[in-house]
Amino acid sequence: MPALRPGGAAITWKVIGFIPSLADNQRVETRDGGKIPMHDLNHIAEAYIAAWNETDAARRDALVEQAFTADVAYRDPVMQGGGRESIGTMIAGVQHQFPGFRFALKGNPDGVADTIRFSWTLGPGGASVIEGTDFGIVENGRLKQVTGFLDKVPAQ
Repeated sequence: MPALRPGGAAITWKVIGFIPSLADNQRVETRDGGKIPMHDLNHIAEAYIAAWNETDAARRDALVEQAFTADVAYRDPVMQGGGRESIGTMIAGVQHQFPGFRFALKGNPDGVADTIRFSWTLGPGGASVIEGTDFGIVENGRLKQVTGFLDKVPAQ
C-alpha cells in the first residue's frame, strides 16, 4: 500500500520504517516482520517538558517517573547522567541556574520506530534565550535514552 509516490516510485510505511504518532497500544509491522508499539510522540515530548518545568521536587519526581525509564541515560554538551534520580538533580540544577525560565516545545516532535526527535526553547515569560533539539530512544512510552544538542545559546 503506497504512502508516497515521489517521482513515480512507491514508498510504503513498511519499506521506510516510519511510524506515525498514534496511541501506545497500537502496533505496527517493521521491515523484518516484527511488531513494535506506535508511540504518542506529542505525549512523550510534553511529559519531558513538564518534568523540566516542574519546580516542586516531589511533583517533579512523579513527572520524571512518568517521562523516563528507571535506567534512563541522558547526555548533552553540558551535562550527563543515568537514572531518574540523576535526571531530577540535573533539572534542579538548570532551574537554579536559570530561575524563572520555562521550557516549551518548538514545533512538532517526530520519530521513526522507537526514536523521537523534538526541539525546545528555554527562556523567561515565553522568550527564547536558549534552544535545543533532543533525540531519544523510547521504551514502553517513556524515554530510555536522551541525547541533547544546543542549537542557540547566548553569546558569552
